[in-house]
Amino acid sequence: MSGHTGHATPTGHTTSPPGGSPLTRLLYRFSTYVLAALLALGLIFQGTLSRWVGGSAKLQTATTIFTGVFVQAVPFLVLGVAISGAIAAFVSPEMLRKLLPRNETAAIGVAGLAGIALPGCECGVVPVSRRLMDQGAPGAAAFAFLLSAPAVNPVVLIATAVAFPGQPGMVAARFTGSLATAFVMGYLWARFGRPEWFRARPPGHDHCAAGRSRWEVFAEAARHDFMQAAAFLVIGAMAAAVLHVLVPPSWYRDLSGQLIVSIGVMALLAVVLALCSEADAFVASSMSALPLLPRLVFLVVGPAVDVKLFAMQAGTFGRRFAIRFAPMTFVVATVCGAAAGYLFVGAR
Repeated sequence: MSGHTGHATPTGHTTSPPGGSPLTRLLYRFSTYVLAALLALGLIFQGTLSRWVGGSAKLQTATTIFTGVFVQAVPFLVLGVAISGAIAAFVSPEMLRKLLPRNETAAIGVAGLAGIALPGCECGVVPVSRRLMDQGAPGAAAFAFLLSAPAVNPVVLIATAVAFPGQPGMVAARFTGSLATAFVMGYLWARFGRPEWFRARPPGHDHCAAGRSRWEVFAEAARHDFMQAAAFLVIGAMAAAVLHVLVPPSWYRDLSGQLIVSIGVMALLAVVLALCSEADAFVASSMSALPLLPRLVFLVVGPAVDVKLFAMQAGTFGRRFAIRFAPMTFVVATVCGAAAGYLFVGAR
């Protein structure tokens, strides 16, 4: 990661040179045209598609899930890339060094707690975390922020309280388990992470070229990050929709009497069924046949690692990073969620 040269920004930053896999570069260059073409085809063949989807209950469910994931995630994705653009345009490495402690362990703690202030979805915080790293923040601190922001902000906690009325332990357990996951993963990355696991920023990341105003840098950085993140969000939403219809409701009833097994299964289901951190509480609440503890694990694991988040991390940080970070996050989130759940709601 050292020795790279790039374009200077109005705040004195440099950007990484073009890189990434051919597939990633292709997705970045043509994502705008692909999304526009799909929208046009959908409008042209709207009647045919409606009849085709209407003839199958599973297709109707998958379409509803895909639409719900995408529509729920986009506003928070917009919020995230707006913050990302603001960091690119207005936050200098000098400012970051002043805000974050020089001690990496302390920086992880500050970044994890800073996630409380961002009411966003995991989709929106991925580009923010990447931008923090581009601007000089330690990777461990950026990842602590990535994991805490979608799970411990006030919007998520309020949604959890509404979804589980009369169960304040669920709110406390979700907050504690998610924050613990962020801290542990930050410390693990600081100890074992390797810079060579990242890929360089994709082509077109010269929106920070010298001579542009801060607002031009903001607009171009936000546009760049939105198109990249949206392309992978579509892929992840499609995978979540397909997998959602393959899980029969009878599974929940069979798991209700097996606590340890249900914790493991709900952690796995969170990877494929989690929608958005603000909506997951209502999904978990609907699984009333299961005890609270495995449903709490679902809420902790979902915002930390799910299929759409994995796809977005692979697109933003690279596959080498994602295939290492996601499995470890899954294990840590499952353990932290189970421990916090047992502490606050017990084995019920």
